Amino acid sequence: MSTIHWLGNEDCHAEGLVGGKAAMLSRLAALHAVPPGFAIAALPASAPALPEPLLHPLAQAYSLLADRCGMPEPAVAVRSSALDEDGAAASFAGQHDTYLNIRGSDAVRAAVERCIRSAASPEAVAYRTQRGLPLDDVRIAVLVQQLVPSEVSAVVFSANPITGSRDEVMINASWGLGESIVGGSVTPDTFVARKRDGQVTLRDVASKRYMTVMTQSGTAEVPVPGELENACTLTDDQVRAMTELAVKLEAAAGRPVDIECAIADNQLYLLQCRPITTLR
Repeated sequence: MSTIHWLGNEDCHAEGLVGGKAAMLSRLAALHAVPPGFAIAALPASAPALPEPLLHPLAQAYSLLADRCGMPEPAVAVRSSALDEDGAAASFAGQHDTYLNIRGSDAVRAAVERCIRSAASPEAVAYRTQRGLPLDDVRIAVLVQQLVPSEVSAVVFSANPITGSRDEVMINASWGLGESIVGGSVTPDTFVARKRDGQVTLRDVASKRYMTVMTQSGTAEVPVPGELENACTLTDDQVRAMTELAVKLEAAAGRPVDIECAIADNQLYLLQCRPITTLR
């Protein structure tokens, strides 16, 4: 059985093979602008290194991704996709390591190994214990995906997580890559829009002091340029587009979801979609 599964291919739709995160993105890749990438089939989290038979297929897959991206060493994001991750009971958000702006075959291999080992970290083990999830034979797949050089990143909730309203979409948006939002180091702009027509009913523009950007050797959090610090990150049309995307994904999932997306060169990209597990 192949160990490399490309987003959008039917074999990558299987959660039992590539985990919830990769399987969900794979199913959505045919319908939405999902950056190209591939998943490495689940391996034991206790593995100290990648098995020797996987090294050549991984290098080949990164080379093929480079061809698809039209560049010799594309920047990628390396993320976990555990078999019980991004499910209805537990999202594992922030529990496993993520590596951004990884370039070159050797660097990708090292990031994949670190990502797998992070599933056995004290934080991940505590998360599993708190939710009554099994601790033995934890298996983790890894998603390797082109990293979009985001001008704006957003986390979009298809139901309002503050009020519990199922008739509204809430969006948190900030400049640069999404790690500043996910990591909580920046207060993002907040938008609330009606589901039925995308009309913005709340627009709270924050003072965004920092942003995460790509560097030559990874990422860095840097001060936001002065003219952007208090500027609104999204136009009404962009809010409407994110609202429509969230509504479509909620309908496909059959329950409220939160999604991560990015805007680069005026293109809206879907980066992640998972069920909301904490909705009131």
